[in-house]
Amino acid sequence: MCADTGGVTRLLRRWSEGDSGALDEIIPIVYSELQSLAHRQLRREHAAHTLQTTALVNEAYLRLAGQESKDWKNRGHFLAVCAQILRQVLVDAARTRRAQKRNSGQAPIPIPGDLPVPAGQTDASLIALDDSLAELARIDPLKARIVDLRYFGGFTVEEIAALLDISPATVKRHWAIAKAWLYNELAARDAQPLEEPQTDEP
Repeated sequence: MCADTGGVTRLLRRWSEGDSGALDEIIPIVYSELQSLAHRQLRREHAAHTLQTTALVNEAYLRLAGQESKDWKNRGHFLAVCAQILRQVLVDAARTRRAQKRNSGQAPIPIPGDLPVPAGQTDASLIALDDSLAELARIDPLKARIVDLRYFGGFTVEEIAALLDISPATVKRHWAIAKAWLYNELAARDAQPLEEPQTDEP
């Protein structure tokens, strides 16, 4: 996932230096990877249509374009940030739907691309997971970062280790502790527990 073909790091450096047009050159190079990230986050959707995946990627692009200059490190760093943005788009859409249900007599707030909640994951459980991750980030930012990369981004243990400059054993240890903490936190909130990411490795 993190191989830097196509000079993405060079383009990211240009973007960091204020060349906003560099983003438009980066997106076509990494588009298939962005779609894979989006599809992974929608994989619990009953019918994960291409349009839904595309809508999620497009909204992430708009948020990226609106960001202030960032000190991008490499392709892997960029994709990790994209995974966070994709998750936040889904959470924001879930919060919007929840607010609309509470204010059903008012005009609806538009949801980007009419994004779905992944099947089996209700708005409430998606929001509970996001709130729990925010609490974990307050207590232990590294563990929260690993959950973001592993669970939502689908990064391998080795990729996470390289991105965070720590050993794979450290990643596995933090991942195990974070899973246990989130399981207990979500159980206390009566929300759906964290599932294992769909990868071939332990």
